[in-house]
Amino acid sequence: MVTRFDPFRDFDALASRLLNQASDMGQAMRAMPIDLFRSGDHYVLLCDLPGVDPGSVDVGVDGRVLTIRAQRSTRGEDVEWLTQERPTGTFVRQLTLGPGLDVEHIEAAYNDGVLSLTLPVAEQAKPRRIEVAGTAKPQQMISGTATETGGERSEAASGRSTES
Repeated sequence: MVTRFDPFRDFDALASRLLNQASDMGQAMRAMPIDLFRSGDHYVLLCDLPGVDPGSVDVGVDGRVLTIRAQRSTRGEDVEWLTQERPTGTFVRQLTLGPGLDVEHIEAAYNDGVLSLTLPVAEQAKPRRIEVAGTAKPQQMISGTATETGGERSEAASGRSTES
């Protein structure tokens, strides 16, 4: 077996690990990527959590802050890692919700490593049609007959005319 010597491999791996763990928010975003879209009168948030124990997934709302917490356990200590790129531990992601959402009726489901949240739009934030009321002037009818005489046109009208 031939082994190539790379003096920078270990240094590069260490630098990558340190840079990747530099900010908790950056790690949470990598560990919990999300998609968010609107479908009719609700929003859908999909959060990828592969390898997470379903019992460790916790979703809560405090005021207008939605918190998603999950844990991915490490493999046993009795193994010799060749490479370990999947982050482990507890991951937390917080999102600030707008006032147009009904936070009392949020629904959550976890299937096939994807957390799905349904966030309904509040009734007061839904688009609605507003009836326009006004006082329209009653229209008056014009009645009469038209006759042509020698290339001239004359009209005889009776009744009142309306102004536009």
